Amino acid sequence: MEWQPDEQAWQTYINFELRYKELDRARHIYERFVMVHPDVKHWIKYAKFEENHGFINSARKIYERAVEFFGDEELDERLFIAFAKFEENQKEHDRARVIYKYALDHIPKDRNKELYKAYTIHEKKYGDRSGIEDVIVNKRKYMYEQEVIENPTNYDAWFDYIRLVENEGNVDDIRDTYERAIANVPPSKDKQFWRRYIYLWINYALYEELEAEDVDRARQVYKTCLELIPHKIFTFSKMWLMYAQFEVRCKNLKQARKTLGMALGICPRDKLYRGYIDLEIQLREFDRCRILYQKFLEYGPENCVTWIKFAELETLLGDIDRARAIYEIAVKQPRLDMPELLWKSYIDFEVSQGETDKARQLYERLLERTVHVKVWLSYAKFELNSENADNINIDLARRVYERANDSLRSAGEKESRVLLLEAWKDFETEIGDEEKLEKVLAKMPRRVKKRQKVVSEGGVEEGWEEVFDYIFPEDEMVRPNLKLLAAAKQWRKKQVIPENTETNENQEEKGNTPTTPPSEENDKNIENIS
Repeated sequence: MEWQPDEQAWQTYINFELRYKELDRARHIYERFVMVHPDVKHWIKYAKFEENHGFINSARKIYERAVEFFGDEELDERLFIAFAKFEENQKEHDRARVIYKYALDHIPKDRNKELYKAYTIHEKKYGDRSGIEDVIVNKRKYMYEQEVIENPTNYDAWFDYIRLVENEGNVDDIRDTYERAIANVPPSKDKQFWRRYIYLWINYALYEELEAEDVDRARQVYKTCLELIPHKIFTFSKMWLMYAQFEVRCKNLKQARKTLGMALGICPRDKLYRGYIDLEIQLREFDRCRILYQKFLEYGPENCVTWIKFAELETLLGDIDRARAIYEIAVKQPRLDMPELLWKSYIDFEVSQGETDKARQLYERLLERTVHVKVWLSYAKFELNSENADNINIDLARRVYERANDSLRSAGEKESRVLLLEAWKDFETEIGDEEKLEKVLAKMPRRVKKRQKVVSEGGVEEGWEEVFDYIFPEDEMVRPNLKLLAAAKQWRKKQVIPENTETNENQEEKGNTPTTPPSEENDKNIENIS
């Protein structure tokens, strides 16, 4: 065999020696065979040859020689699986476990799938609970590792991976995983791609502060993150506020204020102003709060919530005149995002101060701007609940309902008018007498169904639709012409019936088809007019 033939020749030679039970000769041939054809499967065959003939120590040494022969660069999972199963057959489960772990640590992740599977099966058979958990954890780590390699910006996979590593408690591994995760900056400057990414930084900073208890490293994480965010395009107020709160916890109040001031200078946001103001309120620095509210209102004068919060702060501090002045400035703003909320807060403020006349004046001022039914209902409720010396609040509330009905009728707001009359009816039912209730019931509308044309935006008729409308008795009373036309129509019908009968009989005698009399055309004209 000095001319080194192919594998089949060597295997035939070995089988020839085995037939004559020449084990030493067969062993010598195997030694030459694995050197001439250094393949993993040949080493495994050699080891199994020794095992099958009862030479356990020799088989183990062959496996060990094979591991040394291939080294760390040419390791193959098939060799370690065979080696571990050999030890498993010899009831050496600890040896098998060490072999599996050694292989998993040294073989690249993309070439050890079968090794993981074999290790899992072994631990399920012979391992304890901790061993099984280790196998499962390693398998999950491998899965997450593959996911983040395939898609480095899959931040959900990074979160799961980091959570798994944190459970192991190895600080160096945790920091290394965090560093790898935050290195994958979103390629786009669109904020929606950064929303998940920024929480990697937040979790990293919280871990360093709370778990690792490394304050300097946590501060560096916050600063690096804030330097990375493109504040001219977008920002994350949450990150600024968390950094400021971190400095407060570190008793570095000056740095916290400096951070928030820099944030408002670079990228002012409502959330930043509110967070800064809340911080100063907690520190009982009310003069600073006033300055911040002034800056906040210069930044967004249309924000009604800010005006309300500012006035509420002054109210809590006992400066009623200043609070009232703030409300007055607020309601005079040319543009507000939620004016109804601001007016309601202003009215509630005056009511809480016992200024009933001023609250009534505010309602009147508000009704000069809008005739919304909710304003009228709130006004009526206010008059009913107001305290009067001579107990005339019921009459005042009823007068508000009457004014509201007239106003909504003039504005043509039928649905709002129905809501008002329903509330008025409930009011008279609970508080009023039967005479007043009858008057309100006489004003209640009836609901009718009508057909109207459906016209598209382009002016094309698309058919008809059924709609519901309300007819109010008061509206019919102011239109007497309709009643006159209806009476004329009824009278004309009574006059036409006998004439139609005579005409039809005469035409039937002559054999002619009866025609439509002119009187019916007049009726149709009357219907069209009505």
